[in-house]
Amino acid sequence: MRNIRATREFPLALRLLLLNQFGIDIGFYLLMPFLAAYLEQGLGMSAALIGLVLGARNLSQQGLFILGGSATDRLGPRVVIITGCALRTVGFALFAFGNSLPLLLGASVLTGLAAALFYPAVRTYVAFESGERKAESFALLNVYATIGSLMGLLLGSVLFLTDFRLCAVVAAAIFGALTVAQALVLPTKGEPPRGPSATVLGDWREAFCNRRFLLFSFSTIGMFTMENQLYLLLPEGALSASGWKGSAGVLLAAGALANMLFQLRITRALQRNGGGTRWVSSGLVVMGLSFLPPLLVCGGESPAGTSEAVARMTVMVVGSVMLFFGIMVAHPTVLEMVPMFGRESLTGTYFGLFYVFSGLAATAGNAVVGRAMDFGGRTGLWWLPWLVCLAFGLASAASVAMLQRGGMLPGLPVPSGAPVVEGPVVGKTVVKRAAAPVVPVAPAVPPGSQAAGTPASGREATGPANETLDALRQHDPARLPGPSRATDEATDQPPR
Repeated sequence: MRNIRATREFPLALRLLLLNQFGIDIGFYLLMPFLAAYLEQGLGMSAALIGLVLGARNLSQQGLFILGGSATDRLGPRVVIITGCALRTVGFALFAFGNSLPLLLGASVLTGLAAALFYPAVRTYVAFESGERKAESFALLNVYATIGSLMGLLLGSVLFLTDFRLCAVVAAAIFGALTVAQALVLPTKGEPPRGPSATVLGDWREAFCNRRFLLFSFSTIGMFTMENQLYLLLPEGALSASGWKGSAGVLLAAGALANMLFQLRITRALQRNGGGTRWVSSGLVVMGLSFLPPLLVCGGESPAGTSEAVARMTVMVVGSVMLFFGIMVAHPTVLEMVPMFGRESLTGTYFGLFYVFSGLAATAGNAVVGRAMDFGGRTGLWWLPWLVCLAFGLASAASVAMLQRGGMLPGLPVPSGAPVVEGPVVGKTVVKRAAAPVVPVAPAVPPGSQAAGTPASGREATGPANETLDALRQHDPARLPGPSRATDEATDQPPR
């Protein structure tokens, strides 16, 4: 009920996007987990062709996230969201009615392209429309996505027993309904504000040259690697510990229930205690430690009876819920911080690039964990992949903590003694990007010409840079941004 009440507090557009995320995950998990089995059992494809079809989707999705982000910035998120949902509708319909390799490859590419379009666009729209409640919005997005994925898996497992094509038809119908609903209800956004870069390559160059953003993206690699173990290492460990083939579903159900009950509570508690930014590294530590409980029950002999299997599954559920709790702490705040690193007009580009990094991280991390699982199985070092995941979590947490101490994360005051570097001076104007809510900058005036306590006004500061910094410190020293990036070339745009 808490999630429903919070959802009702947001505008209609955000409510639709939350339901959109819910439907997207239902449709995706209703079909994709069963695609490989259909290609092998239903169409008799070889492992190489199955890998080609599945790889085409991953490649088109991960490689084109940056294009989806740029399209969002230049066309507006509404157009890109609707286009992405329409493309996925077509792609899933092709899975239902196509049985040749070219059609299946086309369906895979379309579904990957669709995700590359609507994921950055949805996050950009949420960031624009949620105002000061970005963390809550992304928390609710996480809740709806988690519940949708679980419901999709359950519904897909039932429909797959009947016919895979039925899974594809139902998934296509869900995306078709989402497309129509968004076209009718989602408000039209204004033209995104443009900065000094006139080309897409200029936008990409600005994002790639943002050192703070790149360091942050690489620091959170461990989060996505650990999150993906819900579908790789944890199901294998649960099967080994309990000997029950349905054990993976129990882990996901327990995590989804915890997410539904506690995600919003956790996010609001973090906001009341200094903001979620300072707690990201703690969430990553919890995610890493979640791989320790399975060490108590995995790798041994099969359970002797039902009571032992239940006891072992209880331990596995504890680890899974810990992982979900870590995700609930870190993930919404990470998404909240992504657009703070750049200009508002490049929010989509930053989300797109961030998803490129996260996709590559998940792929590479899964490869490392998979190799550790194979090596541990051959040598008897069954504990190796669990410690690898622990190392991912601790390393990622340490990296984020170092960025935080260095004042490199947005949304935090600059540490005492750390140099404050403002944006470049363009002509006589100092331009800056606020890491927290935008701080108005007063025009620099000669001393004595303005009465003490008179509020600052205006969006730019004219005059010497040191006078502008003095005015900023007098206004609100706690909101001075951290070390600036070399690409702060435009003034802040007003919220849209």
